[in-house]
Amino acid sequence: MSDRLSVRKTYKLYVGGAFPRSESGRSYTVNDAKGGFLANASRASRKDVRDAVVAARKAQSGWAARTPYNRGQILYRVAEMLEGRREQFTEELRSTGLSKTAARAEVDAAVDRWVWYAGWADKIAQVTGTANPVSGPFFNFSTPEPSGVIGIVAPDGPLLGLVSVLAPVIAVGNTAVLVAAEPSPLPAITLGEVLATSDLPGGVVNILTGHRAELAPWLASHMDVNGLDLTGVSGDLATECERAAAENLKRVLRPAQYAWTDDPGTIRMTTFLETKTVWHPVGV
Repeated sequence: MSDRLSVRKTYKLYVGGAFPRSESGRSYTVNDAKGGFLANASRASRKDVRDAVVAARKAQSGWAARTPYNRGQILYRVAEMLEGRREQFTEELRSTGLSKTAARAEVDAAVDRWVWYAGWADKIAQVTGTANPVSGPFFNFSTPEPSGVIGIVAPDGPLLGLVSVLAPVIAVGNTAVLVAAEPSPLPAITLGEVLATSDLPGGVVNILTGHRAELAPWLASHMDVNGLDLTGVSGDLATECERAAAENLKRVLRPAQYAWTDDPGTIRMTTFLETKTVWHPVGV
């Protein structure tokens, strides 16, 4: 019996809960740390960005309308699925040059980080909301609400950074269009497969692979995107994206150096929240 031919996988995009090919028909080669072939990844286009934003917008109201407790339950379910694929994520991280021990530690930290944000889903309103003292026969309440559709350019490298930029956005009721790390997109693609088989509704998270310099400006200038996380962008491209985002007053999390193992705090959740204040007369 002859040896089997190797099956070279071409990974698809993750949009609206499905795995479409890029409408451009393009792909690019993903190599390991030693330059060896790993896989082909879809190279998304401007049309793919538009399709992903449409899917995110369609899912946003339903996701935001769920109780925070239910959102936390669903995020915890995703953590369970991440744990179940622990070995696959470990191997993918090893292909980026990490040792087995370091890769396992990275996966464990990413799962723990996802659980941490799942726990925040029904608590962030208690921290950021308030009953305001007023001089008059009124109640006055301020409560947080999700901003809407958030564009995310993921940082290069490990799984922990990817989880740390995505989980806080959806935990508070936003939906997301994420551009995966260009040189090492496999953890993001595998995360898409995890999300598709969890309880997360289609469209809440949409993942594009391709060239960051090509996709980020279209995401930044899209008029139906409400917020932009530029963690994975630097230099002149970041400046270009910030200028484009200003056209429709997007909330922008500017690029910076992050130590992903540090306590993340609540900044990534509160950046993409807005505050609604309601007045109500007493005794009515």
